[in-house]
Amino acid sequence: MDTDGELRIDAPHRELLDQVLDKWSLGVLNELCEHPCRFNELRRAIPTVTQKSLTATLRRLERNGVIEREVVCTRPVAVRYRITPLGKTLRQPIDVLLAWASEHMPAIEGARGAFDTREDTGL
Repeated sequence: MDTDGELRIDAPHRELLDQVLDKWSLGVLNELCEHPCRFNELRRAIPTVTQKSLTATLRRLERNGVIEREVVCTRPVAVRYRITPLGKTLRQPIDVLLAWASEHMPAIEGARGAFDTREDTGL
Protein backbone atom coordinates (compact mmCIF):
# COMPACT_ATOMS: atom_id res chain seq x y z
CA MET A 1 0.00 0.00 0.00
CA ASP A 2 0.96 3.68 -0.13
CA THR A 3 3.29 4.57 2.73
CA ASP A 4 5.42 7.71 2.95
CA GLY A 5 4.50 8.69 -0.62
CA GLU A 6 5.78 5.39 -2.04
CA LEU A 7 3.31 3.20 -3.91
CA ARG A 8 3.78 -0.44 -2.96
CA ILE A 9 1.40 -3.15 -3.98
CA ASP A 10 1.92 -6.08 -1.66
CA ALA A 11 1.04 -9.66 -2.63
CA PRO A 12 -2.31 -9.77 -0.78
CA HIS A 13 -3.42 -6.53 -2.47
CA ARG A 14 -2.29 -7.72 -5.90
CA GLU A 15 -4.09 -11.04 -5.43
CA LEU A 16 -7.31 -9.30 -4.39
CA LEU A 17 -7.18 -6.82 -7.28
CA ASP A 18 -6.47 -9.65 -9.74
CA GLN A 19 -9.52 -11.52 -8.45
CA VAL A 20 -11.91 -8.57 -8.28
CA LEU A 21 -10.89 -6.83 -11.51
CA ASP A 22 -10.41 -9.87 -13.73
CA LYS A 23 -12.09 -10.52 -17.06
CA TRP A 24 -15.38 -11.89 -15.72
CA SER A 25 -15.66 -10.35 -12.24
CA LEU A 26 -16.49 -6.86 -13.49
CA GLY A 27 -19.39 -8.21 -15.54
CA VAL A 28 -20.68 -10.28 -12.63
CA LEU A 29 -20.39 -7.33 -10.24
CA ASN A 30 -22.14 -5.06 -12.72
CA GLU A 31 -25.09 -7.45 -12.93
CA LEU A 32 -25.29 -8.09 -9.19
CA CYS A 33 -25.16 -4.36 -8.39
CA GLU A 34 -28.46 -4.08 -10.25
CA HIS A 35 -30.24 -7.05 -8.65
CA PRO A 36 -29.66 -10.54 -7.25
CA CYS A 37 -29.29 -13.19 -9.96
CA ARG A 38 -29.39 -16.91 -10.32
CA PHE A 39 -26.51 -18.66 -12.05
CA ASN A 40 -28.25 -19.01 -15.42
CA GLU A 41 -29.35 -15.37 -15.34
CA LEU A 42 -25.68 -14.41 -15.03
CA ARG A 43 -24.79 -16.77 -17.88
CA ARG A 44 -27.38 -15.10 -20.11
CA ALA A 45 -26.24 -11.62 -19.08
CA ILE A 46 -22.59 -12.49 -19.86
CA PRO A 47 -22.98 -14.83 -22.85
CA THR A 48 -19.26 -15.24 -23.57
CA VAL A 49 -18.44 -16.66 -20.11
CA THR A 50 -18.23 -20.44 -19.82
CA GLN A 51 -19.94 -22.32 -17.01
CA LYS A 52 -16.56 -23.26 -15.56
CA SER A 53 -15.26 -19.66 -15.63
CA LEU A 54 -18.46 -18.27 -14.14
CA THR A 55 -18.39 -20.84 -11.34
CA ALA A 56 -14.75 -20.03 -10.54
CA THR A 57 -15.46 -16.27 -10.64
CA LEU A 58 -18.45 -16.58 -8.31
CA ARG A 59 -16.43 -18.67 -5.86
CA ARG A 60 -13.56 -16.15 -5.81
CA LEU A 61 -15.91 -13.23 -5.27
CA GLU A 62 -17.77 -15.10 -2.53
CA ARG A 63 -14.49 -16.07 -0.84
CA ASN A 64 -13.47 -12.39 -0.80
CA GLY A 65 -16.78 -11.38 0.78
CA VAL A 66 -17.86 -9.36 -2.24
CA ILE A 67 -20.91 -11.47 -3.09
CA GLU A 68 -22.99 -13.96 -1.17
CA ARG A 69 -24.66 -17.15 -2.23
CA GLU A 70 -28.18 -17.93 -1.06
CA VAL A 71 -29.82 -21.32 -1.44
CA VAL A 72 -33.47 -20.83 -2.38
CA CYS A 73 -35.80 -23.57 -1.19
CA THR A 74 -37.64 -24.29 -4.40
CA ARG A 75 -38.05 -27.42 -6.47
CA PRO A 76 -35.50 -27.95 -7.79
CA VAL A 77 -33.30 -26.15 -5.29
CA ALA A 78 -31.89 -22.92 -6.73
CA VAL A 79 -28.99 -20.66 -5.84
CA ARG A 80 -29.16 -16.90 -6.02
CA TYR A 81 -26.16 -14.54 -5.81
CA ARG A 82 -26.24 -11.00 -4.49
CA ILE A 83 -23.72 -8.31 -3.82
CA THR A 84 -22.74 -7.76 -0.18
CA PRO A 85 -22.39 -4.38 1.54
CA LEU A 86 -18.62 -4.82 1.16
CA GLY A 87 -19.08 -5.52 -2.54
CA LYS A 88 -21.16 -2.35 -2.95
CA THR A 89 -18.17 -0.32 -1.78
CA LEU A 90 -16.34 -1.39 -4.95
CA ARG A 91 -18.72 0.55 -7.18
CA GLN A 92 -17.14 3.98 -6.64
CA PRO A 93 -13.48 2.98 -7.25
CA ILE A 94 -14.45 0.91 -10.29
CA ASP A 95 -16.45 3.85 -11.66
CA VAL A 96 -13.37 6.06 -11.16
CA LEU A 97 -11.18 3.60 -13.08
CA LEU A 98 -13.73 3.35 -15.90
CA ALA A 99 -14.01 7.16 -16.09
CA TRP A 100 -10.20 7.40 -16.25
CA ALA A 101 -10.14 4.81 -19.05
CA SER A 102 -12.85 6.66 -20.99
CA GLU A 103 -11.11 10.00 -20.60
CA HIS A 104 -7.72 8.70 -21.66
CA MET A 105 -8.75 6.11 -24.27
CA PRO A 106 -7.80 8.31 -27.26
CA ALA A 107 -4.26 8.73 -25.86
CA ILE A 108 -4.06 5.03 -25.03
CA GLU A 109 -5.19 4.04 -28.52
CA GLY A 110 -2.61 6.42 -29.99
CA ALA A 111 0.13 4.90 -27.85
CA ARG A 112 -0.95 1.39 -28.85
CA GLY A 113 -0.92 2.33 -32.52
CA ALA A 114 2.55 3.86 -32.25
CA PHE A 115 3.84 0.80 -30.38
CA ASP A 116 2.34 -1.61 -32.92
CA THR A 117 3.84 0.38 -35.79
CA ARG A 118 7.28 0.24 -34.17
CA GLU A 119 6.89 -3.50 -33.58
CA ASP A 120 5.77 -4.09 -37.18
CA THR A 121 8.68 -2.13 -38.61
CA GLY A 122 11.20 -3.64 -36.19
CA LEU A 123 12.30 -0.29 -34.76
